[in-house]
Amino acid sequence: MTDTASPTNGAAESPSLNILAQYIKDLSFENPGAPRSLQARDKAPAININVNVNANPLSDAEFDVILTLNAEAKDGDKMLFNVELSYGGVFRVTGFPQEHMLPLLFIECPRLLFPFARQIVSDATRNGGFPPLMIDPIDFAQMFTQRMAEEKVRSQVSTTPN
Repeated sequence: MTDTASPTNGAAESPSLNILAQYIKDLSFENPGAPRSLQARDKAPAININVNVNANPLSDAEFDVILTLNAEAKDGDKMLFNVELSYGGVFRVTGFPQEHMLPLLFIECPRLLFPFARQIVSDATRNGGFPPLMIDPIDFAQMFTQRMAEEKVRSQVSTTPN
């Protein structure tokens, strides 16, 4: 009896997503007002966090996904700290239909990278003399949907005759 699902007889391989490497591409922490910025305050600083995801192919099955986090804390108009992190992962993606590739690269891959990037930002702010900044979980699916909608609008605007 032969196994008809055996990969040796041409059946499609099962989908697989593997992290081959993770790395810090760029890390910056600024504390321009130290040591005054470290003094106790009456109110919590305003913290603005920006998130971005980019993906670049390395080969047919391997992709470099970069999760960029930028967190800036201000007290009024004075910057207390600014931390910027570009955290990357090399992923091998095989066996998925082409229509699933963008969601995999822009939702699942950053979701896997996020806990590590979050810890690095937390450690950097703590090591900079502030309480650790614990970034709330990010809805990468919502970010992806919003980005696709913006791209669609941009493409419609660029194709509209003047």
